[in-house]
Amino acid sequence: MLAIGALLGSALIAVPVAAHATTTPAPVAEAAAVAAAGLDDPAKKEIAMKIVSSAENSSLDWKAQYKYIEDIDDGRGYTAGIIGFCSGTGDMLDLVEYYTQIKPGNVLAKYLPALRKVDGSDSHAGLDPNFTKDWAKAAQDADFRKAQDHERDRVYFNPSVNQGKADGVGVLGQFIYYDAIVMHGDGGDSTSFRNIRKRALSKAKPPSQGGNETAYLNAFLDARVWAMKQEEAHSDTSRVDTAQRVFLKKGNLNLNTPLDWKVYGDSFHIG
Repeated sequence: MLAIGALLGSALIAVPVAAHATTTPAPVAEAAAVAAAGLDDPAKKEIAMKIVSSAENSSLDWKAQYKYIEDIDDGRGYTAGIIGFCSGTGDMLDLVEYYTQIKPGNVLAKYLPALRKVDGSDSHAGLDPNFTKDWAKAAQDADFRKAQDHERDRVYFNPSVNQGKADGVGVLGQFIYYDAIVMHGDGGDSTSFRNIRKRALSKAKPPSQGGNETAYLNAFLDARVWAMKQEEAHSDTSRVDTAQRVFLKKGNLNLNTPLDWKVYGDSFHIG
């Protein structure tokens, strides 16, 4: 993952509250409840974790990925954990620093000097030969798993959901943002999340500006595909083409189950 360069805007769209809520017709109240649902709803968040895991790890079992670690030769050093924290992009360093704050003397704390030195490169200097074994050992610790959850939410999930809500997009749109920030981060480069969004905004208006949600999300996915094709390691765009586009074409803006999609040729289903 690319390290977050800055926090995304987190202003939420204000929703007017009726003065006499008790007189609101039931169908209208139900529609409002659906519209207010976000990717941060626990059931929706679980779906999001599974879909991302299908692309990142070819499995819906995202909780099995706390122990995952390997160098996938994408120039980012080691990629590990539930969201692909990377030794070369700063987010792995942030994770181990946070883990060490909540649990001093943990099995990974001794690698902090090395992680600081390799940040920004694909080097394993100071990490090999035992870092991968110690990572797997740390993953058996509930505190380390909580630390991964914390950093995933702080750096990726919460900012993308907040920005999605500010732009007036629903659960699917928030997920589309989340998957983009997981892969591209939010730095200053042209393929970062903020610049993918800026590219989309030049083509279509989001609902918060009176635009059509489907048209805007298609523009965002077009910009996302462009960004992916700028880098060989991300040039397979099936996580957009045969997953997110499928949900969007079906009009499933609330990401309701059942869901069927493909990533890199593998088929997945959530009932």
